[in-house]
Amino acid sequence: MNLHVAIIGYVWPEPKSSAAGQNMLSIIHSCQAAGYQVSFFTAATDSAHKVDLAAIGVTSYDIALNCSSFNTRIAELNPDIVIFDRYMTEEQFSWRVKEACPHALRVLNTEDLHSLRQARHEAVKSNGDAMTANLNNELAQREIAAMLRSDITLVISQYEMALLKDFYRVPASQLYYHPLVTGAIVRNTPSFEARAHFVHIGNFRHAPNWDAVLQLKQHIWPEIRRALPQAQLHIYGAYPPKKATQLHNEKQGFLVKGWADSVEEVMVNARVLIAPLRFGAGIKGKLLDAMRCATPSITTWIGAEGIVDDNLHNVWPGAICDDNLNDPDTIDDYVRHAVALYTQKSCWQEASQKTASCLDQFDQHKPQVDLGTHLKQLTTILAQHRQGLFMQGLVWHHTLNATKYMSQWIEAKNRTPLPNEEHHSAK
Repeated sequence: MNLHVAIIGYVWPEPKSSAAGQNMLSIIHSCQAAGYQVSFFTAATDSAHKVDLAAIGVTSYDIALNCSSFNTRIAELNPDIVIFDRYMTEEQFSWRVKEACPHALRVLNTEDLHSLRQARHEAVKSNGDAMTANLNNELAQREIAAMLRSDITLVISQYEMALLKDFYRVPASQLYYHPLVTGAIVRNTPSFEARAHFVHIGNFRHAPNWDAVLQLKQHIWPEIRRALPQAQLHIYGAYPPKKATQLHNEKQGFLVKGWADSVEEVMVNARVLIAPLRFGAGIKGKLLDAMRCATPSITTWIGAEGIVDDNLHNVWPGAICDDNLNDPDTIDDYVRHAVALYTQKSCWQEASQKTASCLDQFDQHKPQVDLGTHLKQLTTILAQHRQGLFMQGLVWHHTLNATKYMSQWIEAKNRTPLPNEEHHSAK
């Protein structure tokens, strides 16, 4: 008997727009490879860049927030597994799933730790140092509570796995490492001589990416351009706002290109990827894509986090610079590495040759049991699994009613017109 998995997406999957979109598509493919029937629910508005779910055999449903129509629909489908895409979706729908489908395995897909990314962002705004982030914050409490309510949580980064177990004390039995799929290595990539210019890529709606573009524009690129007056920096990314396109300046060699239909085409033709990420979380897909294309990269410890171990930064195919861009020495470091990789063939080739081994190291941490098999195993021992999760029952006891009754209050408010609205409709 094939299992039925229902995925409740925060947004439509857009694998060409972000690593999150790639990750969601990989989850769908993992479930299909295990023989599951897959349904996809979302309350998000339509997207021109979304993957064609029907074409890959996935049935999709539009749903409404704070509406009991979802309870009816999910009960009719009666899935064996429900995957919540990010903690916000779990907060909105998990109590409804628990009531309508009590025997369904509830899975939280984190994408990355939102609370970690936000804490680092606040630290950077406060003192410029993401390492001083306050991890004990309100958003972390919400996110960890969502994990404890779930039967299993998918975590994309080894670093975040350790953080959840060692700092937040989430039971290991409730965590599953599901890394970003690296994709196939591009063969016969262009040579050093056949490549030109620097590239940066990232969805503009993602705050760390927008911040990186600003750091390039204001601090890093002017100095690189001064050293390499013929070089250009090509900025790609989905959903560029007007404030981003206004940064386009051909005289400065700072070219905002916007949407890239093929990340591989962009990467294989660039000589160097530069990603000065000052905050963030999870795994940075752009850096893995660069490695697949044998393209050296310059980034920060934030960019490298979860891809290589902290004590193995010497294996990075390019350079890892400091994230404190208020320090002139950091700018000098970016310029020094950029010039060396861009102008010295031997330096570039040495970095390019490290991309394959770096990808191999990342892939070595993949779990021995694939996601589809692991979820199937959990469905067979779900009652036993939950019996060992004392904190799950405790968190449900204390938080269910607050989330549930707030949602029901909103639903009732949406359903009941105000006195003025009644008077207006009578006319």
